Amino acid sequence: MGGLRPWARYMLLVVAHLLAMGLGAVVLQALEGPPALQLQTQLQAELATFQADYGACLPPGALEELLGVALRAQAHGVSSLGNSSEASNWNLPSALLFTASILTTTGYGHMAPLSAGGKAFCVVYASLGLPASLVLVATLRHCLLPVLSCPGTWVAARWQLAPAQAALLQAAGLGLLVACIFVLLPALVLWGLQGDCSLLEAIYFCFGSLSTIGLGDLLPSQGHGLHPVIYHLGQLALLGYLLLGLLAMLLAVETFSELPQVRAMVKFFGPSGSMTPEDQGDILGQDELSLSTLPPDAPAAGQAPAC
Repeated sequence: MGGLRPWARYMLLVVAHLLAMGLGAVVLQALEGPPALQLQTQLQAELATFQADYGACLPPGALEELLGVALRAQAHGVSSLGNSSEASNWNLPSALLFTASILTTTGYGHMAPLSAGGKAFCVVYASLGLPASLVLVATLRHCLLPVLSCPGTWVAARWQLAPAQAALLQAAGLGLLVACIFVLLPALVLWGLQGDCSLLEAIYFCFGSLSTIGLGDLLPSQGHGLHPVIYHLGQLALLGYLLLGLLAMLLAVETFSELPQVRAMVKFFGPSGSMTPEDQGDILGQDELSLSTLPPDAPAAGQAPAC
């Protein structure tokens, strides 16, 4: 495969991506098709039962009109199902969680602006806030990644590991640490607090939040009559979880992306050419590489350069 032209490699990558998408679609269709059909049948049966019991008391089309209004309101996060903790939809904790979902691109979909001014503000806010968030995350990553590399450097020197082995060990350790602290532990807490949420659903929610998928089908405390103070504290905790968890996830992804094996794969699909010193290095030697490539200090004025 090393003799393939660059355009052939790109086409191979695109075809593999399309095949992966198709495989995912087929699997999801097989898994989710029967439950969706069963739920649709159950809903139709409930509507037929309601029409048979109360149809004589309702004008034609009244139920469909009421359900349409309720569904349109639900799409914007407005509900009248009697949960007192969600009575005020745009209070300060809810608005903070909504802005965090914008800046982290999570987008749970549980809230949406109704007014034209709110929609216009969201466009401007996201246009300015997303680049600022990326700058903040890049700055924190630049500060934290060398610190997180210290244990791997110590282990490599202690056990006299090869740079590739040490890099793989460091990436695996960091990935396991992030998975335990920011996925498994919060999932256990969420599973314990919400009675109608299974452990798998809690893990699904945590991973969906940190990967910024945010499908919005699972939300903390949704449908529970919690005290407003407890509910708002949970929203603030989720706000901090999103910010810290996203940073931890990006650090783990950055560490894995710097593995020599990953770099070799990127190099294979990249444009042909000579490898740069950065491509030949590893994540444990990046700091030393950056220091060694700094230009020497310029000689002071009036001082002759050393021979």
